Amino acid sequence: MQIINYAYLCCCNGNINQKKRRSAQKMLQKLQQLIPFEERAVGRRVVLLPAGKVADSVFYIQSGLLRESFVEDGKDITVQFFFEGQAVASIESFWNGKPSEVAIETVEPSVLKVFKKADIQAYLEQHPESGITIAQFAYSRMINYYHLFLSRIKDSPEKRYKLLLEEYPEMVARIPQHYLASYLGITPVSLSRIRSRK
Repeated sequence: MQIINYAYLCCCNGNINQKKRRSAQKMLQKLQQLIPFEERAVGRRVVLLPAGKVADSVFYIQSGLLRESFVEDGKDITVQFFFEGQAVASIESFWNGKPSEVAIETVEPSVLKVFKKADIQAYLEQHPESGITIAQFAYSRMINYYHLFLSRIKDSPEKRYKLLLEEYPEMVARIPQHYLASYLGITPVSLSRIRSRK
């Protein structure tokens, strides 16, 4: 079904433009008429999925800001941020039933639409033609993670910060400095120096 395919492809990729995001939001409104969901308002720093737990939900962000992260050698490392009009799940855990390697938590108070795996599966059983959605979702996330990985190898933290600022200035302003620094792979002190050189 085109509605689901396009909405997932656009909304689950962390690096999409505003035009695609608006189109995806319209299609997600239609999607919400097809699959049951729970609307949930949560405060800041609420862990929606702890690392090590099996994911059973997809979170669509109506308002707010979420992040994926993990802890390595005692350091909290942010993998990705998600904003309004995007959906997030620990996708490998969600589909394979394996413990999640990442945690998902709110960065600021958020209003979420929560789609349960059982409801999505029930829909897909009734509409098997929508199975391509899974591949598109996984593919879009894979591309996004590939670009994140490539950027960490070839770009300096300063260049990565400048690119983020160019693409998402209003979003960067909402992200606490320590989370942004961990996403860039630097310390908050180094990030302060980069910001001072703008």
